[in-house]
Amino acid sequence: MLAARYLAGYPPELIAQAEQLRLEGRLAEHLARRLPERHEVRSDSALFDYVQQLKTRHLRNAEPLNSVNYDAKLKVLQQALGTHTRRTQVQGSKLKMRREIRVATLFREAPAALLRMIVVHELAHLRELEHNKPFYKLCQHMEPDYFQLEFDLRLYLMHLEEAKCGPSAGPPQAGPHPLGRGTP
Repeated sequence: MLAARYLAGYPPELIAQAEQLRLEGRLAEHLARRLPERHEVRSDSALFDYVQQLKTRHLRNAEPLNSVNYDAKLKVLQQALGTHTRRTQVQGSKLKMRREIRVATLFREAPAALLRMIVVHELAHLRELEHNKPFYKLCQHMEPDYFQLEFDLRLYLMHLEEAKCGPSAGPPQAGPHPLGRGTP
């Protein structure tokens, strides 16, 4: 059951509904209806500008970011869709903190709302390192539909895996993106 893996922790009724959509082949249609808007944030510099706009709007007093990039290796290596890192560099007798955000490249072609959700998630880590109540409260402050978008992201990932492997989990299939947004 593919839905159980992506939706662990959600109520069984919700998992059953998602699995039913998947089995009936209506998951792509459902996602396209829920997440119709595309984005133009394709390059690392455009991503940096996008993140800076959200940061300026919601986290004015947060420390500056040194870099924001798409990362092709992110999901495979770290089982994550985005990361935030803080590295201390020695410069002479001073220590300098570098803050970086990396976003999985699958968000280049993902719907705009999902990119916004993952960016909001990583920006929230500038203030709260742990996934605790204040962290999620901050996420909701920046994106009021945060929890719904997180659920939609799980459905989207489930759909991408099924499109890649097929319903019988056979070899990956080539072809257009499952939501009609270019190649996967």
